Amino acid sequence: MAAAQGRLSDGADGMDDAKDTARGRGGSALPPAFRSAVDALRTARLRPQVEVEPTPAPQRLAPHAYALEAVVVDGDQELADGRLVLLHDPAGHEAWHGTFRLVTLVRAELEPEMAADPLLPEVCWSWLTGALQARGLGYGEPSGTITRAGSHYFGGLADRPPASQIEIRASWTPREGLGGVPDTAAHLLSWCDLLAQVAGLPPAGPGDPSVVTLPQRRDPQSR
Repeated sequence: MAAAQGRLSDGADGMDDAKDTARGRGGSALPPAFRSAVDALRTARLRPQVEVEPTPAPQRLAPHAYALEAVVVDGDQELADGRLVLLHDPAGHEAWHGTFRLVTLVRAELEPEMAADPLLPEVCWSWLTGALQARGLGYGEPSGTITRAGSHYFGGLADRPPASQIEIRASWTPREGLGGVPDTAAHLLSWCDLLAQVAGLPPAGPGDPSVVTLPQRRDPQSR
C-alpha cells in the first residue's frame, strides 16, 4: 500500500489535486504548524502488519484536514481496519480546547466469546486511552462511542456462521508542543497500537526490527 502521505485539504473548494489542496483559503499557504504535523505523520515508523494509505480528507469539519486509512493484516487475512483524520483550525475550536483534533474509526470482527463479554465496551475504550498513555502522550477532551453489532444469516446465507463486530468511534485533542505542533507521529503510533490490539496482535516491543518506515512512493506534489 502507499506511503503515509495522504491528501491535504484546505476546505476551500474540495479539489483533490495536491497542487491546489496544499494551499489555504484565498490561495494562502497552509499553516506551518499543520504542515509540520502532517510531515510527522508521513515519516512515522509503523509495524508492517498495519498497512496505511492516504484517503480523501473530510472537507467541512475544519479549515484544514489530512486523513489516513489502515488495515491490519496477518498473511492474507484482514483482522481490523480504521481511519484516522487530523483536523486543524488555526483560530482554535471551543469544543476541542485547542487548534488540532484527531478523529478515528476502528472496526474488527470478534470471536464469539469476546463479543459476549458485558465489559467489552469499557475494555475497548481503555485500549484507546491506554495506547495514548503508554507512549506518554498528553491529550484532552476525549469522547467517543463503542458499538457492538451482531449478524445472523438466513435463507441463501444460512450456511454462514453468526458474526460479531466491534466499532470504536473516538476523537481527542493532542497536546501541542513546540511551535504549537502536537507529536502527531506518536499519536499515529498509538493509534496503530490500538488497531493491533483490537486485531489481537501482540504488542511491538521497543526496538522491534519489524517496525519499518513506509516507503515514499511519490512526491507529495504529484497527486
